[in-house]
Amino acid sequence: MFRFKQFSVDQTNCAMKINTDGVLLGALADADNPKTILDIGTGTGVIALMLAQRFTNACVDAVEIDEQAALTAERNFANSPFAERLNLCPVGFEEFFEQHPERKYDLIVSNPPFYINSLLSPQKGRQVAKHAGKGFFEALVNNASGNLSDKGMFCLILPPDTAEIVRKIASMNALFVSRQINLLSYRDSDPHREILLLSTTQQKAIIQQFVIYNKPQIYSEEYCSALKDFFTIF
Repeated sequence: MFRFKQFSVDQTNCAMKINTDGVLLGALADADNPKTILDIGTGTGVIALMLAQRFTNACVDAVEIDEQAALTAERNFANSPFAERLNLCPVGFEEFFEQHPERKYDLIVSNPPFYINSLLSPQKGRQVAKHAGKGFFEALVNNASGNLSDKGMFCLILPPDTAEIVRKIASMNALFVSRQINLLSYRDSDPHREILLLSTTQQKAIIQQFVIYNKPQIYSEEYCSALKDFFTIF
């Protein structure tokens, strides 16, 4: 059980546990006063819960293809203060969009599987959670682009090499980088993750650097500021 300031997250039967990638996406994903939000591959449900806390007028749908993880996320939603604004759908995103073609979202987020053409994990659950082919991202971006509202944003967190592939796929689906947040472990480190904020409006991208640690085990001020409303240690 991982306890946040306003909710708790049971991680039972979830291949991917709560991690830095997920909580930073939950804290930094943004849109203009979103009323409708979709979390693709919700896992424990932590990102959906964080977004429900941040955007108090938003209804949040979450999809999760892994049956056991979906059950866990559904319990986490039900036990949260935001239960009435959270909805869990235990299907893959393609099936979800086929079932609900009319739905448009102001904000779509995903912490997707991101290793392409790399060694697969020997654990099946973690393999599904962490590995994907290029075709997966083509389907993900295509579906997201068709289900954004006029001012909607699609936000993902990815390693830099995968982010480069996704940027090219996005441009072919009339999605453009509005903001790019490069995540660095330390100020002199190379970025190890990128948060891409994609919109249907072509504009000059804002590129930011986000440093996680000042030194080993000492979080930076920007990390503390981003997570202060969520983590009990701040």
